[in-house]
Amino acid sequence: MIREEPAFKIKNGNFPLFVLHVNTTDMDKFKNELETRLTQTPDFFTNTPVVLALAAIADSGVTPDLADLVSFMRGHGMWAAGVLGGSAEQREAAVQAGLGLFPDAPSRRAQPQPETPPEAPLPPPTQQPELPGLDVATNEDESDKNSAAAKTETPQPTTMIIDKPVRTGQRIYAKGGNLVVLAIVNAGAELIADGDIHIYAPLRGRAIAGAHGNENARIFVHRLEAELISIAGCFQVFENGVPENVRGKPAQIRLDGTRLIFEPLPE
Repeated sequence: MIREEPAFKIKNGNFPLFVLHVNTTDMDKFKNELETRLTQTPDFFTNTPVVLALAAIADSGVTPDLADLVSFMRGHGMWAAGVLGGSAEQREAAVQAGLGLFPDAPSRRAQPQPETPPEAPLPPPTQQPELPGLDVATNEDESDKNSAAAKTETPQPTTMIIDKPVRTGQRIYAKGGNLVVLAIVNAGAELIADGDIHIYAPLRGRAIAGAHGNENARIFVHRLEAELISIAGCFQVFENGVPENVRGKPAQIRLDGTRLIFEPLPE
């Protein structure tokens, strides 16, 4: 008997998303500045899902007209998929505008820890409860075990390696790690990585490093002929070509504040 396949399946999926941070409740100002930026990169957000981050205006007491904002974004090729953060009223307005609700991102600030009840003993930080302040083992064997355990528990960044040309219209995303490309990246192709990007060939498309906000990410290119470079959300479009000092040459790109720095590398 042939088992009939179900009509659908539901699975978790990890996809690259752009996060658009809303820092003002003045939607006229917001739309004007966004429109100015989009004229510089007319095809960058085309058909790409975007999340609206509302944390900066959550305590403003103002609920923007999100339905109007969504309509404005769609008119410029941006597709709002949902909102991140925001007040209860703002999130309710997002639902009414047909947007999804993303869970709040964990705060980067250290959260206050609850006081330990006096009767509850403190957990020993090492295998030696009689020496709770000791941070190292008393012999080499124990030190080796602790070192091996630490290495096992610490997640290591991954590296994705691409050894074939990246075609026009193709998008490659190295989630949670670095991306290494050994072949040409054609115009209209897009590379995205949460870490660094290394390209040992001509880059003629787009390279987006630090996609989740890693400001220490860098891009290394054997031959820079890019359409767009971005690190941690700061990007530059080369409508008039790459700067002369790095055009067609080996280069590295890093972030200094909100400014992209292009530096030639030895050939």
